[in-house]
Amino acid sequence: MNFTNPESFLFWGTLIFGVLLFLLAKFAWKPILSAVKQREESINNALEAAEEARKQMADLKADNERLLAEAKAERDAMLKEAKELKDKIVAEAKEEAQKEGQKLIDQAKQAIDNEKKVAVAQLKDKVASLSIEIAQKVIKNELSDKEKQTTLINEYLKGATLN
Repeated sequence: MNFTNPESFLFWGTLIFGVLLFLLAKFAWKPILSAVKQREESINNALEAAEEARKQMADLKADNERLLAEAKAERDAMLKEAKELKDKIVAEAKEEAQKEGQKLIDQAKQAIDNEKKVAVAQLKDKVASLSIEIAQKVIKNELSDKEKQTTLINEYLKGATLN
């Protein structure tokens, strides 16, 4: 083996390259290609998984936004219902208070009227009693003197007409 000669160098270089190429093709090329193919499939799978995860995240985000909108709508409906119920209760309470107030006013007026009637009746009785007492005293005083009695009887007789 003389490598000083360029033809022999070319021959041996080509032969070694061919043997090396054959050995690489026979033993190393398939595992290398298989590893590259596996790596490519792994990368593609990872990209598909990432895309699927991105889609799922987008779906989850859309679901979250939908749920949030539904929750806000439900909250708004509940607040509206609670406000309407509060307004209704307040209105009913006001109406009931006005009815009770009017009822108390009517009862008070009735009680005042009753007390007034009782007071007027008592006053009439008292006036009548006092009038009778005064009349008794006046008559007693008038009738105590004989001359006054005669004058009084004559006045009554003049005023009375017989039919």
